[in-house]
Amino acid sequence: MVQRRTVPALALLMLGAGTLAACSSGGDDAGSGGDSATEAAGPVDLRMTVWTASEDHLALFDEIAAEYVEENPDAVSSVTFEAVPFEDYTTTLTTQLAGGNTPDLAWIFESNAPEFVRSGALADIKPTLEGAEGYEFDDILPTALDLWSSDEGLYAYPFSNSPFVMFVNTDRIAEAGQDSPAELVESGGWTFDAAREISTATTEQLGGAGLIVRDFNYSLWENLATVWGGWGASPWSEDGTQCTFTEPEMVEAMTWLHEATFADGAIPGPGTNADFFAGDVTMTITQISRASSLDGSFEWDVVPLPEGPAGRQNVIGQAGIGVFENGDNPEVAADFLAHFTSPENAEKLATYFPPPRESLLTAETLVAANPLLSEEQLEAVVIGGITDATTKPAHANFAELQTTVRGELDALWNEGADVEAVLGDVCAAAEPLLQD
Repeated sequence: MVQRRTVPALALLMLGAGTLAACSSGGDDAGSGGDSATEAAGPVDLRMTVWTASEDHLALFDEIAAEYVEENPDAVSSVTFEAVPFEDYTTTLTTQLAGGNTPDLAWIFESNAPEFVRSGALADIKPTLEGAEGYEFDDILPTALDLWSSDEGLYAYPFSNSPFVMFVNTDRIAEAGQDSPAELVESGGWTFDAAREISTATTEQLGGAGLIVRDFNYSLWENLATVWGGWGASPWSEDGTQCTFTEPEMVEAMTWLHEATFADGAIPGPGTNADFFAGDVTMTITQISRASSLDGSFEWDVVPLPEGPAGRQNVIGQAGIGVFENGDNPEVAADFLAHFTSPENAEKLATYFPPPRESLLTAETLVAANPLLSEEQLEAVVIGGITDATTKPAHANFAELQTTVRGELDALWNEGADVEAVLGDVCAAAEPLLQD
């Protein structure tokens, strides 16, 4: 009964609050009370967009959805998980909304959370989740709800709270005679400078690549928050109204990145295709959920993000699942979401997606779901990485900011770039968008 298909990426559509607001029908709340699954006129087909195309992820989603279909045959006949490529995900989703092809549910990235929440396109799911039998809503960490809340409402469930960590290829490090990152963590010497030195040495001796910020690819600059956080830098002020790319902390962090790339070769330059999980990269900053890509072809370890001059900052990527007001079945969709994220299913999903539930954030629970990682690793990099973590940059005008900042930063990614001048240009271009 549960189906799955993949849709191709569509043409770029700029995400704007006006576009999203226009997509909202202003219909009834998904959480209007009662048994929403039984309030539908008859069996419906639900569709949920996701960015993952992992067969393991989708098989688990299918399993959870099949249970819901079996338990609610009069309400729902199928649940389709529609996989959209990561790099085009938000623009494709927005295209669907604008074109009237609205899914019932969707993953939403943290970067776009303020815009989606503000838009009115999402239904308030809090009443449904709080009212679901055995849901234990109070078990969800309040800090995990911040991005997705407005006034008293909740407009998406913080489905995945995956900390960014450093995976290291210990075979390459040992072959190059370099210090073990795990030992550096123990001695207090695990810093960005140490990671840079190890990466430079391994690249010089073994070839391949040193340090990669996965998915950055000189395009998704927001992933560099995992680096500049060590300098205490941020792209804009806390209230989102002032550009801070020109602050000393950001200038120092970006100078470090530039020199590590073009002076030392610790970071591969633009146009280089290198994948840590293929075995020829020394270390990569990525989310802990990528551990499923390890195939045992080389020895590896996982350690926390390094410290910078401002210490270590924990950073998480947080995907929410929202229900669209103008979808065909908002009440049934909200009820399915309550099932999909129940305590029992959250524990299953923890295999790949660290949950926001406090009761499940224990090494004992997570080790059962993550057999590749030891309890010590889970304690240090997952539980420790979620504690007091910040999310990647988010803003109510993020889509335009993402494109504008990316365009200005292009000038930084060449050997002779003037870092301060480029960052000045970034702020000059970004400031008007921050004032919108």
